[in-house]
Amino acid sequence: MTFAERAQTGLVTLCLAAPAISLAETAVGPTTNTVLKQVSAYEAEIGAWRQARHERLASEDGWLSLVGFEWLQDGVNRIGSGAGSDIRIHGGPADWGSIVLTEGTLMFEPAAPGGTTIDGVPAARVRLVPDAEGEPTVVRQDNLSFYVIMRGSYALRIKDTQAPTLRAFEGVENYPVDPGWRVQARFIPAGQGETIEIANVLGQSESMAVGGIVEFERDGRTYRLLGLEEKDASSLWFLFADRTTGRETYGAGRFLYSDGLPDGGRIVVDFNKAYNPPCAFNEYSTCPLPPHENRLDLAVTAGEKDYHHE
Repeated sequence: MTFAERAQTGLVTLCLAAPAISLAETAVGPTTNTVLKQVSAYEAEIGAWRQARHERLASEDGWLSLVGFEWLQDGVNRIGSGAGSDIRIHGGPADWGSIVLTEGTLMFEPAAPGGTTIDGVPAARVRLVPDAEGEPTVVRQDNLSFYVIMRGSYALRIKDTQAPTLRAFEGVENYPVDPGWRVQARFIPAGQGETIEIANVLGQSESMAVGGIVEFERDGRTYRLLGLEEKDASSLWFLFADRTTGRETYGAGRFLYSDGLPDGGRIVVDFNKAYNPPCAFNEYSTCPLPPHENRLDLAVTAGEKDYHHE
C-alpha cells in the first residue's frame, strides 16, 4: 500500500517515518495533500520543540554546566578552592567567603572584594534565597557560580560555564517523529488533595500532588499513567519508565508534560516530547524517579534516547 493509499484510509497517522514520497503518490487528490501538509506541520512542530530543548541544554546555565553538589552544615561553611575550605570549588578563588546557616537562615559573607557578584551586582553580605523559596540567589565569579537548593536539607549546586560536559555536547539522539505516539487520552481526575510519595536518586521521598490518571490505547491494550500537578502549571507532569528503559532510553526513566490541561475529560499526551531527566547529563542532580504506577509494560519508541557522553 502506498503512502497515498494509507492517507486515504487514515493509516498515515501511525506512519510518519515512511519512505520518501514521489510526486505521483502525492498527486491523488485534496485529501492526501491535506494529510501530507498536516504531517509536515507536525514534523516541524516537533522539530522546533527539539531545537528549543537542545538550546536549553547547550546554554551556559543548562544541566550540562553542573559540576558539583555539596551539603551545607549548620554554622559556618567556608567556600573556596583553598585547602582550608569546607566546600572546595576547584578553579575558583581560594576564598569566596562563607555561608552561615543558622536556624534555616542562610547568610553569605563574601571575602575581600575580588570580582564576586550576587545576582549580578558586586558581592556584599546578603541572605541567600534557596530554590524552595523561589528564584535562588546566584553567587558568581568568572565562569563559576553556585546557589542553594533544599533537598531534605540545604546544599550547594555548583555550575561552570566552561564545564567539559557542556563544551563536548553535540546533542541528544531521538526516535523518529511518529504522530502515532501523540495520543488523545481519557482523563480521570484525582480526589481533592490526593498526593503520592515520589522517591529521588538520593533515596529521599517527597509528597507531590496528583492531578489524575490518563488512559490510552496502544496495539489493542489500555495503559494508564499517573499525572502530577505542579503549582500554577499549565499541564500535567509524568515521570515514567517503559520497556525501552535501561536499554535504548535512560535507566532512571524519562519526563513528559501533557499538551495543556484536561478538557472535557480528554487530554493530549505526546510521547514524541518525552525527554531525559537532568541526571542523564551529570552526576550531581537529584532527579525524582517514576512511581510504580508509571512503569509501563510497553516499549515507548518515541522521544529522547539515552544520552551517551565521554
